[in-house]
Amino acid sequence: MNIDKRKQTQRVLLFFAAILLLVKLVRNQNPNLSMNEVSGLTMGTIVYNVKYKTLEPVDFKTQIDSVLKKFNQSLSTYIPQSEISRLNQSGSLVFQDPVFYPVLLASKEVHASTEGAFDPTIGPLINAYGFGPDKASKILDQTLIDSLLQFVGFSKINFNPSLITLPKGTYLDLSAVAKGYAVDVIADYLKSKNIEHAMVEIGGEVRTFGTNGRNEVWKIGIQDPLIESEEYQPPFAIVNLEDRSVATSGNYRNFYQISDKTYAHIIDPRTGNMSKKNILSASVFAPNCMLADAYATAFMVLGVETSMAILKADDRLDALLIYQGESSPEHIITDGIKTAVIITKNETPCALLLPC
Repeated sequence: MNIDKRKQTQRVLLFFAAILLLVKLVRNQNPNLSMNEVSGLTMGTIVYNVKYKTLEPVDFKTQIDSVLKKFNQSLSTYIPQSEISRLNQSGSLVFQDPVFYPVLLASKEVHASTEGAFDPTIGPLINAYGFGPDKASKILDQTLIDSLLQFVGFSKINFNPSLITLPKGTYLDLSAVAKGYAVDVIADYLKSKNIEHAMVEIGGEVRTFGTNGRNEVWKIGIQDPLIESEEYQPPFAIVNLEDRSVATSGNYRNFYQISDKTYAHIIDPRTGNMSKKNILSASVFAPNCMLADAYATAFMVLGVETSMAILKADDRLDALLIYQGESSPEHIITDGIKTAVIITKNETPCALLLPC
């Protein structure tokens, strides 16, 4: 009798589980879901675009702006009273916002796996070159570079879930990972509101889940690194991005010129010099955008061979690497995304880096 009751209970539970699964499938494929779009500015002048589907139109712009404002109040070096600015001024900080500690853990991981090619303590060099809040373009001699390197090194900082301390002269700058991390924070916010289909893009770093307005996988345009125009240009590649993140780093995004020389923002934290590797751009695919952003920066420093070795050793990562060949640009696509990437300069997605 007890066995029969147990079987009956199991059948009832299986029935309800099947109903819940069916409801979710119907909801995911519901052609009547509304596509909502919001956009704005964050981190100063960086544009964000967010698309998400709901049963009825819902405007989350106010909430998204609030989340991003709080994020910047924690991690932006451009805000004098942000948590990270106060840390750099005083040398110690008790965390007030939960976003700070996770980015330190991720930075520690990527710093170790790239043998120092990714290092957020590179702040003194970033500021000296003129890529920090000061924005004063400078040419550095090797003596000054060597004097600044003594303050660079992730192992110099100490942190735990509640506190971080820096030695005197060390300056933490998380700009190489901040956009990607902000994408994750907004994606997590949308998921907390039971959004099952969305695309979040901040300054070209993207995370997607679910499907787009045509109930298809989201399509992302990857910029051609040799096209400097800010006007729309055909992308180098179109990517089907399914429940994943992608971040792209390239010297075309941030540079300045003095006389006839171009100075790019990719600095090797191990030497203090601007990276001179042959990679033109690195688009990294990862489970979250924070990791994608950090590795994209590191690969610009490491070059093709070392980057490929890291990619082969970590099955969470894939990449599209565009590099300068002997006579023309060439590219490498890792096996995990070969079927998702279309190399084209003629086919047009919804918009370059504005996924559809």
